[in-house]
Amino acid sequence: MSSVEEVRLSLPHIELAAHLFGPEDGLPVIALHGWLDNANSFARLAPKLEGLRIVALDMAGHGHSGHRPLGAGYALWDYAYDVLQVAEQLGWKRFALLGHSLGAIVSVVLAGALPERVTHLALIDGVIPPTTPHDNAAERMGMALQAQLDLQHKSKPVYSTLERAVEVRMKGLVAVTREAAELLAQRGLMPVPGGYTWRTDSRLTLASPMRLSDEQAMSFVQRIQCPAHLVVAADGMLARHASLLERLPFSREQLPGGHHLHLNDEAGATLVADCFNRFFAIP
Repeated sequence: MSSVEEVRLSLPHIELAAHLFGPEDGLPVIALHGWLDNANSFARLAPKLEGLRIVALDMAGHGHSGHRPLGAGYALWDYAYDVLQVAEQLGWKRFALLGHSLGAIVSVVLAGALPERVTHLALIDGVIPPTTPHDNAAERMGMALQAQLDLQHKSKPVYSTLERAVEVRMKGLVAVTREAAELLAQRGLMPVPGGYTWRTDSRLTLASPMRLSDEQAMSFVQRIQCPAHLVVAADGMLARHASLLERLPFSREQLPGGHHLHLNDEAGATLVADCFNRFFAIP
């Protein structure tokens, strides 16, 4: 595995941690991981991608990055703003986005909002945010606001050993292999009295107070101008949304494996890398 460099980016509003991969003169790429994951999500895949200068972020509230201030939340557009600030810091006028799951959704939002900034969109098992009909917006916001109040009285789970934390992560909302869980834990756990807990901000578990309608979400997809390639995991989250996939103007490929196919094992990472190396090589 090629060497990885750890960096910290002091943005005007938050400090983010990141891993750097690839040659300094490679095509600029910002890589965004999934919900509750961290930059180690790309530990297997990034070294296999050719000719790219990849900045794999710990997104705000995840891994070694800062948490948002009290009273703030984790809306999609806030992540998109973080990415723009990272690009400013690096002096990148234009850049590609490589996103998995939540990271793929943020990538689509940004590439649709500011199409002139994004050169390529490489997506793994994620496209648009979950949408909702207009008529339950008020009820949804009420539940989200109440959950925000209730969170103040909850504490994070503490695991007595690293092994226990890894086992719980393996059986999480989305199951991952032991190796994947260990890679995420390596960067995501911290020691506390009584054992270990995840570094992630508890507010990340809150439901979003506002969701886009289907038409609003698709408006981002329709404004994208750059080449976009979507990897669908056969046993992942998107494969069962055939009608959505049919409406996407992106090239796509279905590969065997679960939602974290790029991280679960070397074979999956190699398949995804082959796919994206072909995509980025197209002039």
